Amino acid sequence: MPVGFLLIAAGILMITYSMANRVQDDWLIWGIAAAIIFNLGLALLGNAYVHKVKSDLIRKERNKHLHPDEEEF
Repeated sequence: MPVGFLLIAAGILMITYSMANRVQDDWLIWGIAAAIIFNLGLALLGNAYVHKVKSDLIRKERNKHLHPDEEEF
């Protein structure tokens, strides 16, 4: 998960760098790289979130089978 945050931060920094250097010819390359890194960071964070929810649901179901007489609130 920290890798996702770092990739998003790197993507934002690359976006600001490409915006500052629009006069030069290589701003498009920096912009494309920033978009790829930013989206990769979002994908990693989304993947981590899905796995966390899945783990919580599995744990809840396991506890439900171990303690069937307890009521849920």
